[in-house]
Amino acid sequence: MQDPFKGFNDDDQNNQNGNGPQGLPLPPNYATVVNPETGNMRIAKVGFSWTMFLFPPFPTIFRADWYNLLCILLLEISASMIIIMLVPANQLANYRSLIVPLAQSILWGSIYNMMYFKHLFKLGFMPADERSRDLLEHAHYWTQPK
Repeated sequence: MQDPFKGFNDDDQNNQNGNGPQGLPLPPNYATVVNPETGNMRIAKVGFSWTMFLFPPFPTIFRADWYNLLCILLLEISASMIIIMLVPANQLANYRSLIVPLAQSILWGSIYNMMYFKHLFKLGFMPADERSRDLLEHAHYWTQPK
């Protein structure tokens, strides 16, 4: 994904005063990361992902986060196979219609944003400004490289 602000980042200002690129305000729980090699920038929420809780797996598709989409789908398929093997047939409908989807939604809502940021960091992204770095460190999404 290219820079959503079409290269108009204010590099001299370094996104001061908690503002995002090009002076756009960012909510306090959003962090900006940038890949220094390519200039690509991503802005995402830190914390619980309500979109992943309510509409899985659409956030992964909209962010073009194919790696995490495949990980999530493989884990859900594996969990479904285990449940089918362990739960008696007469109770299977209850588990598949209520308990499993709720548990999966809570799990992915809780950890998806962390998975997204950690994958970006493996791809070479770094926090774009001091506020984002502090936010990511406080949430334990990112640690200072040594």
